[in-house]
Amino acid sequence: MNELLNLAVDPAAWAALVTLIVMEVVLGIDNLIFISILSNKLAPEHRQRVRRIGISLALIMRLVLLSTIAFIVGLVHPVFDLGIAGPAGPTGEPSFETAFSWRDLILLAGGLFLIWKATKEIHHTVDPAQESGDVLDKTGAAISNVGSAIFQIILLDLVFSIDSILTAVGMTEHLPIMIIAVLVAVTVMLLAADPLANFINNNPTVVMLALGFLLMIGTVLIAESFGMHVPKGYIYAAMAFSATVEGLNMMSRRAAAKKKGEGH
Repeated sequence: MNELLNLAVDPAAWAALVTLIVMEVVLGIDNLIFISILSNKLAPEHRQRVRRIGISLALIMRLVLLSTIAFIVGLVHPVFDLGIAGPAGPTGEPSFETAFSWRDLILLAGGLFLIWKATKEIHHTVDPAQESGDVLDKTGAAISNVGSAIFQIILLDLVFSIDSILTAVGMTEHLPIMIIAVLVAVTVMLLAADPLANFINNNPTVVMLALGFLLMIGTVLIAESFGMHVPKGYIYAAMAFSATVEGLNMMSRRAAAKKKGEGH
């Protein structure tokens, strides 16, 4: 209790909390985009439930990982090394390396899965005639799809949760600050889930943009698993720029449609 009171009156602790909340919300966007795209492939009556389950699992995983911080920190220690390294960069560190930790292996697996999933969904979007039928009306098939969607969400929740908690550990040593930041970030995800999913579902061009984001995120995860640090600011700046351009395109199309309608 004394620790909480001391943190409550410490300006540095509040600054760390606000910064960490922003970071956790930003990191949660990746998780939310994946959940939105996957849930939109289901029958409409299952979508909201799957999104709620996915975000709840993300919260549970983050809280469980926070309770085992010593174990999580241990995940960054190398477990094997292939002995391959790239040329030294400006800081003297190798541009890439193959000393893999458990975190690296999890990021590698998650990145490969994201690229595979995004590529598959892009193929289905570009060539719907080849769609095998992710959204089925039969009850049995729909239930099966729900189970498959939840399983895939669990896999990516694990990847994003480990990344999220390691970010939190690197920014502050106070567990209460980490817990509050995670709770706030997941609450934001919960509130934004339905509007984001519905927006993506109602705008086909946004689906392709979101799948492109998943491809980029998957590539970044793979790069980081090889020790290639990609500044997150560049990634999210690129995502924000792309989203802004797409927003302008949508406004242009609506204005053109409205003008065409008035002409008739």
